[in-house]
Amino acid sequence: MSNFAEQLKSEIARIARKESRADSKQVKKASAQYRAEIAALKRRMASLESSVARLLKQQTSHKAQDHANQNAMVTLRFRTEGFAALRKKLGLTAHQMAQLIGVSAQSVYHWEAGKSRPRASQLPAIAAVRKLSKKEAWTKLEG
Repeated sequence: MSNFAEQLKSEIARIARKESRADSKQVKKASAQYRAEIAALKRRMASLESSVARLLKQQTSHKAQDHANQNAMVTLRFRTEGFAALRKKLGLTAHQMAQLIGVSAQSVYHWEAGKSRPRASQLPAIAAVRKLSKKEAWTKLEG
């Protein structure tokens, strides 16, 4: 009877080892997959952090430029009479002037009538048109 018990015991141990190997194989496979995913996430996180650092650096330089532009915009001024005289000097219609500045013709009419004033972001475009000659303005419109 002890021989039967020993055989049963050894068979149970063999089956248990076989099952534990199958289970541990699945765990090892899952563990390797998790390690690969973690490594990929770490690489992605490093690239994102470098992108964020680069964007922050650009943002600070853009803020400095915007601040300089705002200071420059503060010196820009708009006069209704001067704007109307500029348009007439260049020989443009309100629609053509609007195309040069990048606004609607209605905006140009309102500015000349004194009903509204251009936004601060539009003042640099108006200043650029002020520097154009009649020929340059017409060339820009045609092109």
